[in-house]
Amino acid sequence: MPLSSSPVIRRARLGAELRQLRRRRSLTLEQVCGLLGWASTSKLSRVELGQSRPDLADVLDLLDVYQVSPPQRDALIVIARDAATSRGWWRTLGEMHERQRTYAELEAGAAAIVEYQPAVVPGLLQSPGYARQRIAAGRLLHPEVDVDADVRARLMRQEVLRRADPPRYTALLDERACDQGGGSPEVWREQVAHLVALADLPHVTVRVVPRAAVPRAGLHPLTGYSSYAFPDPADPRTVMLETLTADVRLVSEADVARYERMSDWLASVALGGDETRALLRDRAAAAANGHHPPDPAAAAPSEG
Repeated sequence: MPLSSSPVIRRARLGAELRQLRRRRSLTLEQVCGLLGWASTSKLSRVELGQSRPDLADVLDLLDVYQVSPPQRDALIVIARDAATSRGWWRTLGEMHERQRTYAELEAGAAAIVEYQPAVVPGLLQSPGYARQRIAAGRLLHPEVDVDADVRARLMRQEVLRRADPPRYTALLDERACDQGGGSPEVWREQVAHLVALADLPHVTVRVVPRAAVPRAGLHPLTGYSSYAFPDPADPRTVMLETLTADVRLVSEADVARYERMSDWLASVALGGDETRALLRDRAAAAANGHHPPDPAAAAPSEG
């Protein structure tokens, strides 16, 4: 079943609305906290930044301070309740590490998702064996990771593409992500066949960006990213950047717009849907025969 509005996005929207209301009243964080008897500004700051689950009573107190009119007040109370919700989401998403939970909330509440990956297959498109291989490799940097639990969580996230009203999903994959790399040939055969099957779904678009492709002015993203749009146009469009140690969430219109332009530029030089499916089928056939295409970069001299 589709889930209601993502709590993480509702928290971001509520925080932005409350910050705007405070500024319209020309009040500082210190002044508001003083009026409410809050011990420090950190509590209000975290609410405005969407970093904590809001207490509905605190939100009602803030709306009183800002003298919000009844129609807007009612709308913000609905958003605050969505932002504070957790039980239904936790039951649906199961036992997930916090990082995976954030992605799961964004994916499950999204109307459209666009991902770019320069070297690996995105999590939503990973076969079970490939997911296990990637997560196990990650333990070199994060030995505390429970591989079995993380694999289960990743496969659970993928259910979003199989539900009755799935989001529109687009994956832009650098051609390197379609290479076997250092993994098991058997796992790679399973993964390429899995990609071919998913690329045939009507709501899934997979397009490969060739190695030789040159986006606008030669500009390439410095890292992979995922962008999300939501059914309620007032909910902030969001971009997630995954790093080795943490995730960066961008919600400002200017930041998100830059990544959306980058996606357009990548799409303008990517193979078409039919060409991509043909390439993936060729890779699947090659993998089934125990071959994979040579990497042109392997023979190139090192730049540093």
